[in-house]
Amino acid sequence: MRFMVVEHFKEGKARKIYRRAEESGRMLPHGLRYIDSWVSIRLDRCFQLMECDDEHLLEQWIDHWRDLVEFEVIPVTTSTDAANRVLNSQEKK
Repeated sequence: MRFMVVEHFKEGKARKIYRRAEESGRMLPHGLRYIDSWVSIRLDRCFQLMECDDEHLLEQWIDHWRDLVEFEVIPVTTSTDAANRVLNSQEKK
């Protein structure tokens, strides 16, 4: 399953976040896969696309960053898969 993880940087913590990432890497538990990420121009949020079969792995990863970041985790699917689900469910009605 894929997840869009929105990281809301705590006030004034961007430098500490990037320093920790440089020193320790992403600190992903085995089985949690990083796909890609984007950062807001204001350097206050990061949008990461992650993938795993066990949602508990996300919590393990978040625990490494919770002191610097507030997290929003949103299960996502591709636009194509969403369209197929919607169209197929309407055909059955």
